[in-house]
Amino acid sequence: MDFSDWVALLTAATAAGWVDAVVGGGGLIILPTLFVVAPGIAPQTALGTNKLAAVAGTSASVVTFARKVPMRWRMLLPAAAIAAVTAATGAAAVSLIDRDLFIPIVMVVLVGVAIFVTLRPSIGITLATHAPSRRKFVLVIALAAGLIGFYDGLLGPGTGTFLIITFATLLGTEFVRAAAMAKVINCGSNVGALIYFGVTGHIMFVLGAAMAVGNVAGAIIGSHMALRNGAKFVRVVLLMVVIVMVIRLGWQQFG
Repeated sequence: MDFSDWVALLTAATAAGWVDAVVGGGGLIILPTLFVVAPGIAPQTALGTNKLAAVAGTSASVVTFARKVPMRWRMLLPAAAIAAVTAATGAAAVSLIDRDLFIPIVMVVLVGVAIFVTLRPSIGITLATHAPSRRKFVLVIALAAGLIGFYDGLLGPGTGTFLIITFATLLGTEFVRAAAMAKVINCGSNVGALIYFGVTGHIMFVLGAAMAVGNVAGAIIGSHMALRNGAKFVRVVLLMVVIVMVIRLGWQQFG
């Protein structure tokens, strides 16, 4: 790769870190850039290299959010461990899934998310009147970690977005706190997938480490902006990212 290729990848990694920190979906920036810069790269290697950068970025986001947002670590850390296991399982199952069927399903879900957030402007903007019970909180966190963690290892686009919407809808959590919680679980799923791709030899460590620097920078900036500008800012970015994801996946599938 020449100098311009490195600039493109580092720029993409920084932008992806910012988007991931706010609402998720950074993989839709890094992965296409990887395929353009290195057209001969195997899909598994692209995913594994992306995960190396993503682990660094999500870890930075967790640290940044944790300084300002109260975290229920006793519940979130076990959920992150669940996400790690299911993401590794999802990564191992990549070759077994018919993506021609899977991607349209994801697109339909994303469109549903956009419509739901548009029609329910209060979702994620204010906290629920009554806090969820401990049992409900644990159940929602565990199921989200398991199911969405598996999806992250299997395909990935919008993992953080799905987590944020789940927490805002089912737990009545406002978007900034939901984003903070999502980063903890997303960090776990990234680690799980990274371990699988590393064991199977699908990581370009030098390239991934370089992109990790940009991803961390973008993640720190994005986390601070989410904290400073609040839930309404996150809501607007979430809707924009969902629309872009639908267009990108649609182009990938039918273009």
